[in-house]
Parts: sequence; C-alpha cells; structure tokens
Amino acid sequence: MSRVAVVPVRAGAVVAGGAECVAECGGRAVLIGDDAVTAAATLAGIATETLRVIEAPAFAPAAWAVTLAAVVAGDHVVVLPASADGRDLAPRLAAALDRPLLAGALAVGDHEADVARQGGLVIETVVAHGPFVATLQPGVRGVAPIAGATAPAVELLAVTPPTGLADAEVLDVLPPDVATMDLAEAGAIVAGGAGLDGPERFTVLERIGVALGASVGATRVVTDRGWLGHDRQIGTTGVVVDPRLYVAFGISGAVQHTSGLGQPDHIVSVNTDPHCPMMQLADLPIVADANAVLHELAALLGVDADA
Repeated sequence: MSRVAVVPVRAGAVVAGGAECVAECGGRAVLIGDDAVTAAATLAGIATETLRVIEAPAFAPAAWAVTLAAVVAGDHVVVLPASADGRDLAPRLAAALDRPLLAGALAVGDHEADVARQGGLVIETVVAHGPFVATLQPGVRGVAPIAGATAPAVELLAVTPPTGLADAEVLDVLPPDVATMDLAEAGAIVAGGAGLDGPERFTVLERIGVALGASVGATRVVTDRGWLGHDRQIGTTGVVVDPRLYVAFGISGAVQHTSGLGQPDHIVSVNTDPHCPMMQLADLPIVADANAVLHELAALLGVDADA
C-alpha cells in the first residue's frame, strides 16, 4: 500500500510537521505552495524519492484540493501535517477524493491511524476500510535526516490550480504574535506548572514571554485549574511542541508533559526539587523557588511583576 505526504509550503518553507509527514510516508511527498522548489531542498536526508512539486503562489485550499486530488488519487494513504494550513487543506482534499479523514493522528499506518480522543486522554486505533486521508500532529514523531544527504530530486508538475471556486482570500500575512501563535510552531516557550502559586503568576509569565519573544505554555494541572486555556497545555494530552528554547518554572516533569516536549536545543528548569525529572532533563537547572525567580526575572526585563 502506498503512502504519500502532502506538504503545504509558504515562502519557501515547509510548514510545521511537514518533514515528519514525509518521514512517516517513507520519504514520498508532494509539495505545494509558494516557492515550493526551494522548500524541497530542505528535505535532504528525509525525502527518499523524487519530490513532486506544484508551484502555487497564494494559499487557496479549495483550489489546491482539486489539483492535489488528481495527483494523489493513486495513493492509498495521504498524510498532511496537522498545522494550520494542513488542517485547512485536509478536509477539502478528503472530500475531493471521497475518502474518510482521520484527524489528529499520532501515527499513521497503511490501514489505520492512532488518533487522540477525549482531549488527549485516550489513544484510539482507527481502522479505515479503504483509502483514507490523515493529519499527523507536529512534534509527535520527530525526524532524523540522514547525515550528508544531498537535496532530493524534484519533478515540477505543470498544473494550474482551478479558478472560480469559493475559497479563502488572503488579505495579508502578518508576523506571528508569540502571545497567540500555535504552541506547536513556537520557537521559544516559557511555561509554568504547579510550582507557581496562583493565576497572577501566569499574568507575569505572559509579560515575560512577550519581552523574550516566547510563547507561554503550562502543564495540565494549571489548565485544569483554569489559570490558562487548554490550548496552552503542553504534553501528550495537550499540544506537542518542539521549541529551540524551553524554560520551565515550577514544573516537576510528569511523563505526559515531558513526552510532548520534542527535542529542544536548550532547556532551563527552575524548581526547588533538584531531583525531579524536569531538572534532570535541563541543560541549566536552577534550584530555587520558581515564584521568586519569576519576580526577579520580571524586574531584570523591566516587566511589571504585579498582576
């Protein structure tokens, strides 16, 4: 059974989770978007077959779905990243192919997908009795490119997306706001756990995040208390992330949380317990009260430490 990844591209960059989709499909992929040829070169060591590439300057999920349906109709399983663009495109492509969509998968096989249900509390294996489309959660799989690999060969498909369809209209593309961007795409995250003693600490944490250009995250216990929204919850029961920098304030490091961290380049952990799992993972463990450190960091950054 053949599997193929469909990866949206913006301004020559593969969207979050795109490389993982290519790896999940054994290195087979179709790229579509603005300057997709440039994006293809970034998949060296991940793409193992000639990449089919469609240049399409403007994001138009309805038109793209019609175009892609003709290209991937012969593939049994089609996998897209569960990033913002992938989530827009996948249901339209599934409808164009007249296939079921298995959304939010943690792993995709030839006949089934493991999907998160009930807010991530349950992992269910859903069997598809025929061809299907799936979206793969960014960060859950990881990807390790082959060292020293050359850029993959590219086949530029001479297709023109149809016009006249009811579609999204792009008015402007704004730079990401770290306060509201999808955690799965954040390059730097400051996060708080049960070691922070009240909701007002998270108000200060958000201000520090803005000052550092970092998004704000939290553990499940924090979101269950209502101190932050569940869209800010990091872990296998929340959002799986893979930032370059992760700073943890008062997070002990339960496995549900640490399993959703990806592979950050740098981890800083502030905790009174030097032996907790998060401190063991940290490149820079700081044995101190997270509330006091948060207050001092706010002062150092010139941020209001009063909620």
